[in-house]
Amino acid sequence: MASTRTQTKPAPARRTAYEVLLRVQEGAHASDLLIEKSAQLETRDAGLAAEITLGVLRRQGQLDFLIEHFSGRPIERLDVEVLLALRMALYQVRFLDRVPHYAAINDSLNLLHAARKASAVAFANAVLRKAAADVEVEIPTGLAVPAWLLEKWTGDFGGETALKMAAASLEVPRLYQHVPAGAEAPFGGRETDVPQCFQTDSPDPRYRIQDIGSQAVVPLLELERGQRFLDVCAAPGNKTAQALEITSQVVACDASFTRLKGMKAVGVPLVVADATRPLPFAPGTFDRILVDAPCSGTGTLGHNPEIKWRLRAEDLPRFAERQRKILDNALEALAPGGLLVYATCSLEPEENEQVTGAIAGRAQREIRRIPGREAGDGFYAAVIR
Repeated sequence: MASTRTQTKPAPARRTAYEVLLRVQEGAHASDLLIEKSAQLETRDAGLAAEITLGVLRRQGQLDFLIEHFSGRPIERLDVEVLLALRMALYQVRFLDRVPHYAAINDSLNLLHAARKASAVAFANAVLRKAAADVEVEIPTGLAVPAWLLEKWTGDFGGETALKMAAASLEVPRLYQHVPAGAEAPFGGRETDVPQCFQTDSPDPRYRIQDIGSQAVVPLLELERGQRFLDVCAAPGNKTAQALEITSQVVACDASFTRLKGMKAVGVPLVVADATRPLPFAPGTFDRILVDAPCSGTGTLGHNPEIKWRLRAEDLPRFAERQRKILDNALEALAPGGLLVYATCSLEPEENEQVTGAIAGRAQREIRRIPGREAGDGFYAAVIR
């Protein structure tokens, strides 16, 4: 019985995951919080905290399905502290073979005690024991993303592709590294369809980690040595560094001073500029411009799973309005005969074709990578003269 069990402190990894998930509910970003809160943890505990946190967020819809199945209650009736403790335990029981069921369940009950939700312990214990005893319940793949988003993707890309996209959002992203031209391949690295991009299981410290989708954007600029290049919305700077391998005449701008400060090591001029307003450059200054526009991020759900539970359909027009302003202002700085690449890590046509469509007469081609069809994060890019 729950009333006779011994109450102990939750393991550090699970306590950290619980604290991060509570903050994510309030609007924080999981990856940033994990870095901050895992600093004092042992490596193994930090890894488990990240695995639980991101796993719960990736599979939130499926976990809520299980909670309702085994409890008979809609999740809306549960306090957030109880809901998160149940999600954590169920994720470990159903999806982490290396975690003993009793450890996952007991720690979640201890988390409820620590959160002053002792009245919910007996209920949570009963739900989790049922779930641990019946692991044959089939979980629909479509629950990997919110129903509205799956319906939208079905309309935009077709049902089969939409389900593949949803399934891809459940997967732990693979690691990729960018290797400068002429440098030797990373230890154990495997070549990909993107030049100078290698998949790896153990990162080589000589090279930066950068998703294959991100690495595929800069080659579209057709950069040449000596050309003047502007990276709009540049932070955190991976694409800036990639372009710097080709031409030294690089300028990076971003609306966030804090994010730009993290780019000092790249070694290029940094300009704080809100690209939704006219940029502080003379017309026709740059031969090549990259507009890596702020977006919904639906192509990055493997890395940032909380996005799919926060995003709403009504957010997309707001993103698109901002993106059009940024693109229009960036085009003013493009030299005659120059080339601009507009890119997002969004899968949504509202932020992609519908933004570039207004200048379709100048668009040479469009490229799209879709998770579940191509490796890595999803992205869209339009090459514009």
